[in-house]
Amino acid sequence: MIFTEQLDLYLKARFTLIILVSSEEERAIQAIRALCDKTGRGCQSWDTADGFQWIAKTSGSVPVAKDPLAALEKIEAADENHCSLFILKDFHEVWSNPIIKRKLRSLSQKLKYTRKSILITTPAGIIPEELKNESVLVEFPLPNSQEMEQVLLDLTQPAGIKINLTDLGREKLVQAALGLTAAQAQRVFARAIVRSGSLDDRDIELVTEEKKQIIRESEALEFYAVSETPDDVGGLGVLKDWLRLRERAFTAEARKYGLPSPKGIALIGIPGTGKSLTAKMIGGLWRLPLLRLDVGSLFGSLVGESEERARRALQLAETVAPCILWIDEIEKALAHGGLDSGTSTRVFGTILTWMQEKTSPVFVVATANDISSIPPELLRKGRFDEIFFLDLPTLEERKEIISVHLRKRSRQPQDYNLEELAQKCAGYVGAEIEQAIIDAMYLGFNDQQREFTSADILTSFHKQVPLSISQREKVEALRNWLREGRAQSASFREAQEAADQFVRIQLDLS
Repeated sequence: MIFTEQLDLYLKARFTLIILVSSEEERAIQAIRALCDKTGRGCQSWDTADGFQWIAKTSGSVPVAKDPLAALEKIEAADENHCSLFILKDFHEVWSNPIIKRKLRSLSQKLKYTRKSILITTPAGIIPEELKNESVLVEFPLPNSQEMEQVLLDLTQPAGIKINLTDLGREKLVQAALGLTAAQAQRVFARAIVRSGSLDDRDIELVTEEKKQIIRESEALEFYAVSETPDDVGGLGVLKDWLRLRERAFTAEARKYGLPSPKGIALIGIPGTGKSLTAKMIGGLWRLPLLRLDVGSLFGSLVGESEERARRALQLAETVAPCILWIDEIEKALAHGGLDSGTSTRVFGTILTWMQEKTSPVFVVATANDISSIPPELLRKGRFDEIFFLDLPTLEERKEIISVHLRKRSRQPQDYNLEELAQKCAGYVGAEIEQAIIDAMYLGFNDQQREFTSADILTSFHKQVPLSISQREKVEALRNWLREGRAQSASFREAQEAADQFVRIQLDLS
């Protein structure tokens, strides 16, 4: 339901206290004015600087009130036939005043028997506990593609600015701006025009860079420029096949065929097995924006701040959609346990509810290392399309991983004994294999900068204590979770044989 339809429904139902959350006050007022003009409602706004002002149906005088308490008294005394909607700007600044808070609560109860309603605009959806039962919270959405197109048109048409955009370029420029407010988009469009004197396809990159910076300022979201492909990820054949099958899932052809947008996947497993790299690889494979949600950054010190950050981040992800939302180490959402007055539980609940009910094409990639901290309701069907377990790499996967990291460092895999190296690093995860290659490079570099060899890599392997040894109990607990059939292995079926081989090797060594 679009914002004006939702607001109209609330006003018809005589909701007396509406909290409108938005940083775009001007655009929100324009939308409310358009609704009031269409429905014939009288509407006035009030703020501490200008007092009462007409917004819609500007007939007659306005009351005079310079302080918040007087403004509420004037609203109470106002003729409902003269004006039925009152917008209070920045009223959140006086939430802490007990007299005003009490008056607002009493007034919202009295207005139930009239056609008058109060709408408070605020940049954050933090409501005093006393007013939660009396009010309804409404999120004002960021501009969609049609509205963003209008922002571009309003900026360029009056000034006669030259536009050299192709049809595809114009579509991509508007798509790149999604996630910005109308004012932010207007500024970045103007910056692009000033830079080159016109708008063309080259300005898409400028808009994208601006969006990255703004998303970073959201505190919990980070925009990732992805270049990884499946060739940059060793192993995980089952997972790669699953992803390739859904590569065109967000296209118009898929919608026409009747396919729903994929919801997401959970990547559970041993640290260092490539969960984060896989999230980046999906963005590169599907050519979609990748947003990383740092759950730990959602938590704030003020009451309600954490939940508000979560809602704001998820709303931004929906605006940028279609996109991939990478929720890194999702178990951190409950890391505070019962020591934070239930904040972590409420944040986690906000994320779970959104995952279940979202209709926008946001593909969630959730990663986790600690199964014991994840409640069962997260992993049930409906929130994820599939749950994959990233195990210790098999022999063939270790060959692939070694080859990937050699090529990444401009070496040819055929110059190394991949078979022997892969056998000797049984039980090592991808991150440990990569580090062994880097350590081998140091050996060669410090030995008169000679080329490092397979023997150097083997030496590095012998010096490492892999996680599967140092954290044997935790690793085994994770692998038992897979054996119980709670997830699908991201690798091929020889994973279990690789584990058994590793155990035999370790027993021989001891």
